[in-house]
Amino acid sequence: MSLKTHLFVVILCGGGGTRLWPLSRNSTPKQFIELVGEETLFEKTLKRAQSLVDNDHIYIITNTEYLEEVHKYAGRIPPSNIVAEPIKKNTALAMGVIAGIIHTRDEQAIVINLAADHLIGNLPKFKQTVLAAAQTAQTTKSIVSVGIKPTFPHPGLGYIHRGPALPNHLGLSAYQVQGFREKPSVELATEYLTTGEYYWNANLYTWSTSVILAEFALHAPQIYSHLQTIMHAANTPHFASVMQKEYALCPEEQIDTAISEKTTRLVVIPGDFDWTDIGSWNVVHDEAEKDEEGNALIVREEGAQWIHLETSNSLVSVGRKLVVTIGVDNLMIVDTPDALLVTTKERSQEIKKVVEQLRREERDTLL
Repeated sequence: MSLKTHLFVVILCGGGGTRLWPLSRNSTPKQFIELVGEETLFEKTLKRAQSLVDNDHIYIITNTEYLEEVHKYAGRIPPSNIVAEPIKKNTALAMGVIAGIIHTRDEQAIVINLAADHLIGNLPKFKQTVLAAAQTAQTTKSIVSVGIKPTFPHPGLGYIHRGPALPNHLGLSAYQVQGFREKPSVELATEYLTTGEYYWNANLYTWSTSVILAEFALHAPQIYSHLQTIMHAANTPHFASVMQKEYALCPEEQIDTAISEKTTRLVVIPGDFDWTDIGSWNVVHDEAEKDEEGNALIVREEGAQWIHLETSNSLVSVGRKLVVTIGVDNLMIVDTPDALLVTTKERSQEIKKVVEQLRREERDTLL
């Protein structure tokens, strides 16, 4: 069976990027913002997808509030390949739905899933790795995750514990997975780091549609029943109304807890390329171009200026304004017309708490 004929790429484009508030908002989340360089993260992801398959084999799953932005950048992706979720229900339902839709088109389909908000370096190595994952998924009937070697004990990611070695594909090592742990404590993540046997789960999953649907039926039947109904409505005039109804009824769950922690089919291939989840302002600072003092200016409009005296290791994201800092370091400063964020680099992950408070207070204009 030819892999190229049956290979598809899915771009998952539904995240909100709350830890990049106040710039990332419900209407324009982080994947549509020029955070690093002159292209949005979504544009960068789309180019990666186009390096793997033709446009008609690229599918995008987003939600209704981002649909206009997706079409703005999608170019020659067929409109029928862009699927909008009526409600955000986390990754399990989104990935199951798009796999089911592709399965109605090609029952032998192999799907590479890419997140729209990741930053990838060393693209030739990335391409070799995900194609090796696709070959592995096709020949072993497994769910393949590309694992990233951890560089610090990150408590916000899933960890994959590698087991026995499997046959190589395209010259890359593959391992049976003997354990999957979602978001461990810092202490436990530190233990994982010292063993050298654990990888970060980058949510770079590859699977055949037949395998992942079977795994949903086995491990998440409460979701699978809704997937079946949606699949039967694919390519019919009733699709939108069926999506609306089934999404309202279906439980919300991550793919990691619904499938990855339960399946016996999980395989990991180490990813030897630069990978960054642009999930907070400290990460943006790490990836941005900096001066000799470690300062990074993110210019969003013409006229943005920053005068910094005795300032180091800081970031300013500003529109048409002058920002002045004196005698500070490790600051993240993000200025928008209706909100100003000032935090330390070490505590920038806590911005999510601010967003949660704004939600509780129903201050929707700031979200």
